[in-house]
Amino acid sequence: MIEQLIVKFHDHIVGTLALTPDNRLCVFQYDTAWLADGFSISPLELPLKSGSFIAKPLPFAGNFGIFEDSLPDGYGRYLLHKALAKEGIDDSSLSSLDRLSIVGSEGMGALTYEPARKTNIKNDIVDFDILQTRALEVLKERQDTDAGLLLYKSGNSGGARPKAVFSDSEGHWLVKFRHHYDPLNIGAMEYLYNERARICGIDVPDFKLINGKYFASRRFDRLKSGERVHVATAGALLGISLNEPVLDYSNLLALTGYLTQKAEDVEEMYRRMIFNYLTDNKDDHCKNFSFLVTKDNDSKWRWRLAPAYDLTLCSEGYNGEHATSVNGSGRPSLSDFITLGKKIKITEKRCHEIIDKTVDGCGTLLRYKI
Repeated sequence: MIEQLIVKFHDHIVGTLALTPDNRLCVFQYDTAWLADGFSISPLELPLKSGSFIAKPLPFAGNFGIFEDSLPDGYGRYLLHKALAKEGIDDSSLSSLDRLSIVGSEGMGALTYEPARKTNIKNDIVDFDILQTRALEVLKERQDTDAGLLLYKSGNSGGARPKAVFSDSEGHWLVKFRHHYDPLNIGAMEYLYNERARICGIDVPDFKLINGKYFASRRFDRLKSGERVHVATAGALLGISLNEPVLDYSNLLALTGYLTQKAEDVEEMYRRMIFNYLTDNKDDHCKNFSFLVTKDNDSKWRWRLAPAYDLTLCSEGYNGEHATSVNGSGRPSLSDFITLGKKIKITEKRCHEIIDKTVDGCGTLLRYKI
C-alpha cells in the first residue's frame, strides 16, 4: 500500500498526500514553496494555507474531490478493474493513494503523482476503428485482453462512453467511441450539438468528426505546446458525487461568480443551462462542468470557466429528468429560469435576450419550449 504521494504541477511540488493512521481518510498539506508562489488547487476544499487538511468520509470514500478528478470513472474505472484483475489484483482493496499512483502522470488535467506505479500497457495503436471494436468487445465481456491498452489510450478520462486521447499536427484531442447502447450516429449527433452550441454563443473547444463517425474535441487541459492546464470539475469543487444528482444550476452560477469574478462567465453558465434544457441534454451532471486555472498578463493565477463539453442528446437522464435542476425544479418554467438569473444579478431583460438567442440558435435541436 502506498503510504504517501507527492502531488506536482509542472514539476513543482504542490504538496503531500497521505492517509490517516486507520487508512480511511486522505490527509493533504501544501508545500511551503507552493504556499508562497502557487494557487489553491481547490479553493473551497483546500484553501491556500498552511496546516493539514483531512478529507471527509463522504462522498469520495475518504478522498478529496480534486484528487478524485484525476481518477478514471465510468468506462475508465471498468477498464482499470479488468486490467488489474489480469494481474491478480483486486481493485476494491486499493486505497485512493494506490489508485492515484497508478494514474501517475497519465491523467487528465495538470496534477501528477509520485511515486507512480509503472505499467507496461502502452501501445501505439491509433486506428480508431480497431479501438472502437475492442472497446465494445471488452464492454460486452467478450474479452479483457485489451483492457489495459484501452485504459492507457483513454488517458484515465471520465464518463461512461469509451474514449481515447491522441495528438496530431493540429494539437491534442479526445475522441469518443460508441457504447454498445448508443445509436450508430452518436458521433455525428454530438458534432451537430457543438455546431449549434457555438451558434448560440457558447464557448466550445475546436471539434471535428473523424472517419465520418468519431467525434473529437480539442483538449482544454492541454495547450498546443503540450503544457498541462489545471482543471477541476464542479463536482470536485463543491464536494458532490456523480452518483448523487443534487446539483442545481443556482449552485453552478454561484460557483462561477465566486471563482471567476467575471460577469461574462456567469452569463456563459446561464446560457449553457438554457441550451441543455432546450436541446434535451439531460446528462448535465456535476462532472460535466469544469473550471481551469491560467496566468493573466499580470502573472497572477486566475480561475475561469472551462469550455463546454459533453453536449449531445440525452433524453433519458436521471429518472427522466436532468441531473441538474433549475431553481429546484426538474421541469422548470420560464419563471424558474428568470428567477435564477435575477438571483445571480442578471437583469430580467438580459435573461430574455440570452434565452431568445439560444432558442434561435438551437434550430432543429429545439426539443423543449420555455
